[in-house]
Amino acid sequence: MEVTSGIFKAAANIYSNNKGSILRTVIYTIGHFAIAITVLMLVADVSFSIALTDAIVEPIANSVWYFILDKWWASKSK
Repeated sequence: MEVTSGIFKAAANIYSNNKGSILRTVIYTIGHFAIAITVLMLVADVSFSIALTDAIVEPIANSVWYFILDKWWASKSK
């Protein structure tokens, strides 16, 4: 019970300290999913299931990169 409570408390703390960055990251990721699926289907002429798989895996890596970049950028803007 304590471990679960500690995890939720830590997650809430991370969220409250990073609301802006997390929101921008989520919006970016959703947009990237849609763009990646569309581009792959139109340009590479792949099936929807292949495009969907790539569109999920690759943006997750990009969203982690964006979150790190955004935190660095925000720290330099202060």
